[in-house]
Amino acid sequence: MIIQRLTQQDYPAVKRIYEQGLATGNSTFQTSAPEWEEWDSSHLATCRIVGMKDNEVIGWAALTPVSGRCVYAGVAEVSVYVDQSFRGKGFGTTLLEALIRESEKNNVWTLQAGIFPENTSSIRIHEALGFRQIGYREKIGKLNGVWRNTLLLERRSTVIGV
Repeated sequence: MIIQRLTQQDYPAVKRIYEQGLATGNSTFQTSAPEWEEWDSSHLATCRIVGMKDNEVIGWAALTPVSGRCVYAGVAEVSVYVDQSFRGKGFGTTLLEALIRESEKNNVWTLQAGIFPENTSSIRIHEALGFRQIGYREKIGKLNGVWRNTLLLERRSTVIGV
């Protein structure tokens, strides 16, 4: 897999992969994928990557700021999605590793992830790369009318903000 910067031209494939994740019911509280303009404005301009295989986007990862307050400028939330036909082959780990490196190049010192407990593969990937569970949020929100819990995981950089 080749890692490169995510651009607007990649977004149709990114959106398709995101919609695959939405269809699982275990990736996010969102129920539809936004159009490019909304997605672009909600994610950091840096720290957005795609994984390419045979010139096709097979996965993506990006960061969303957790707050507009300047004190939290180095804290961001992680999103990692892999095309359903490439899941379970290590691509999610490769994307998250690359996103961690990119975040540290861009002065992000803390990464966080809110993950449904049922999404065990995502939890394993995050924990293998240094994320630790710092919280359990019971019935934090409804997805399709059903209360869902999330685990809050965090990774503190050992090279930025130390």
